[in-house]
Amino acid sequence: MEKIKIGFIGAGNMGAAIMKGIYASEAGKSIELYAFDPDNAKLEALAEYGVKPCANEIELTEKCGYIFLAVKPQIIEGVIETAAPAVTADKVLISIAAGISDEFIASKTIPDAKVILVMPNTPLLLGEGASALSRNDNVTDEEFDVILNVFRSCGKASVVPKDKMKEIIAVNGSSPAFIYLFAKGFVEYADSVGISSEAALELFSQSLIGSAKMLTDSGYTIDELIKMVSSPGGTTLAGLDRLYEGSLTDVVKNCCESCTKRAYELSK
Repeated sequence: MEKIKIGFIGAGNMGAAIMKGIYASEAGKSIELYAFDPDNAKLEALAEYGVKPCANEIELTEKCGYIFLAVKPQIIEGVIETAAPAVTADKVLISIAAGISDEFIASKTIPDAKVILVMPNTPLLLGEGASALSRNDNVTDEEFDVILNVFRSCGKASVVPKDKMKEIIAVNGSSPAFIYLFAKGFVEYADSVGISSEAALELFSQSLIGSAKMLTDSGYTIDELIKMVSSPGGTTLAGLDRLYEGSLTDVVKNCCESCTKRAYELSK
């Protein structure tokens, strides 16, 4: 059986994470990976993951049926225009750039371009990614399933409406950074009271993992889960009172809204 050829224009942090995730996954056995990046060192570093280098965007686009546009929104226009001469109606273009629309990609390539939009996150590197996907009408179910299965093989993947791809960024794409900052607060507190950072990080990280499993597998609502930990007059309620005073949920909402606003500013 002939392998599916998937190419990446861009081998930065996210592109590399996806390639490494594919390589380590079950789906990777049926996929042949290609990449182009102006930084040859990045391509050399990916060789151990079975990634074959290409000399430029045109060569990669000609070789592959599925082409990831794994570059930042600020430079994606030039990248698309460079690859455009090799884009044909049978190619599937996958953008992971925040705010970039399928209409924009079609306007720079061909009118009936097949476009899939993906908002992944960096835990893909460990096979624990959370990716949101949408597609335009030109992409067939079979083609979409190829990419959907790629992301499901290295984490969780959900299909969202195309017009919500900017809003979803805060929920899964940027949220790891927000969670890391939250974790930093707990670790720094532990250090301030004489508990080693290593012990605190191990315990808090496992608490995150366990809490996430409770959210997904316990069957309880978020409010019910909070109540389960909150004994009347106990330590948890004392801490929660301060979080409520600081309007933590409002802060999170403001954070997400700022993230979404920036996505619209970057949109093309």
